[in-house]
Amino acid sequence: MLIDSHCHLDDYENIPAILANAKAVGVQQLLAIGIGNGPADMHVALDIANAHPDVFATAGIHPQEAHQATPENLAKLATLAQDPRCIAIGEIGLDYYHLDNPDIPTQHAAFVAQLKIAVAAHKPITIHCRTSELAIPAAKAKYEPADAWVDLLALLAEHWIPHQLPGIMHCFSGNEAQAASSLAAGFYLSFAGNLTYPRSTTIQTVARTAPANRILVETDAPFLTPIPLRGQPNEPANVAHTARFLADLRGISPEAVAELTTNNFHQLFPSTRRETSLP
Repeated sequence: MLIDSHCHLDDYENIPAILANAKAVGVQQLLAIGIGNGPADMHVALDIANAHPDVFATAGIHPQEAHQATPENLAKLATLAQDPRCIAIGEIGLDYYHLDNPDIPTQHAAFVAQLKIAVAAHKPITIHCRTSELAIPAAKAKYEPADAWVDLLALLAEHWIPHQLPGIMHCFSGNEAQAASSLAAGFYLSFAGNLTYPRSTTIQTVARTAPANRILVETDAPFLTPIPLRGQPNEPANVAHTARFLADLRGISPEAVAELTTNNFHQLFPSTRRETSLP
């Protein structure tokens, strides 16, 4: 049994077909990320979860939409967080990559506001963190010398870690030091299709050495299609390719990776621990 710990199901028109494809390769549970195209439809993932027993949901305001973290939208998020099928707040965090993203103070304010909602709801968070390292020159000029990882870890230290709640570093793309800091802060590291890319040597080192009880797999579908399907649209069924690659990195069987990552997901989200099958 595999679990896709991060996918955007609301991007698909034929969700039953997507779920059937996942089931066919042993993906039995999915976490649908509730950011939508902005706060106006961040509830859609939860609607999907409430219609499909093996889909769970998050809700959150992506850092690209941080300027929309208004009192009204934050109140909507707080309401969604009360639904038992909404098992985490996210994806939230910082993104210093795209030129048209909100400025740093706006992103920080939105992130902290959502951390407070997660603390009040006593639910984990799923984190998005993207630096300006590979951004276009104009974006570098906008965000540097600030570093998204440094800022993220500082905000977590002040507003999250004291509450001793866990979370996920979604699509972990940091280095070994950032992985160590994330693990020390109580986070799980979730690996997506970019783990399989030839240039992802640093991520592969982290995935090879991370504690077995703190790793997850995801697709981030419809994004980040893994090799050997890169260039095609991604979907949750393809988490099997990432899991197989992770197994090879760690020198264990794909079945062992499936068992490890499933147990880890259930440890993080106890309400999902049940025998289920996709409809």
